[in-house]
Amino acid sequence: MRCLLAFLLLSGPAVADGCPAAPDLTAKLDPLYEALKIAPDADTAQLITNKMWRLYDDAPDAPAQEILNEGMQARAAFDLLVAKERFDTLILYCPEYAEGYNQRAFVFVLGGDYAAALPDLERALALNPRHIGSLSGYALTLMALGREDEGQRALRAALEVHPWLPERRFLAPFRKDEL
Repeated sequence: MRCLLAFLLLSGPAVADGCPAAPDLTAKLDPLYEALKIAPDADTAQLITNKMWRLYDDAPDAPAQEILNEGMQARAAFDLLVAKERFDTLILYCPEYAEGYNQRAFVFVLGGDYAAALPDLERALALNPRHIGSLSGYALTLMALGREDEGQRALRAALEVHPWLPERRFLAPFRKDEL
């Protein structure tokens, strides 16, 4: 499978044509986003979020799923070079699949390269504006880059989507000039 995919990737711009469009998950995700807003506690919200991740992590086709799984396994083992390579491949193959960008951004963050993570998070959010991981990752990445005010605004926006985000502990109180 890797040889076939490598051949496809080396064959040029037509590669993206090989990846089917990511399915529209709106009908499945909308009730989950609504449930997050009324979740009574963090444990309930985590169960809802787990369902969302299963949807996010469902790649458009079998080759994309294999690449995603390999990248996530490498990332979990902190083999960041292999993980980045797999997510690079996934993005080349499926440039409209938000999770490829989100996962590569996570690899950059784990490696401390916040500047490289930011464009991937922005692209993931352009493809899926309510992506929980990308929303919180974007906020924390901005803060790590010293862009505290932007990061706080991004975190507040993320909390509007998911009020129980664990990252809420980084939320600073409003300043008087923000009220």
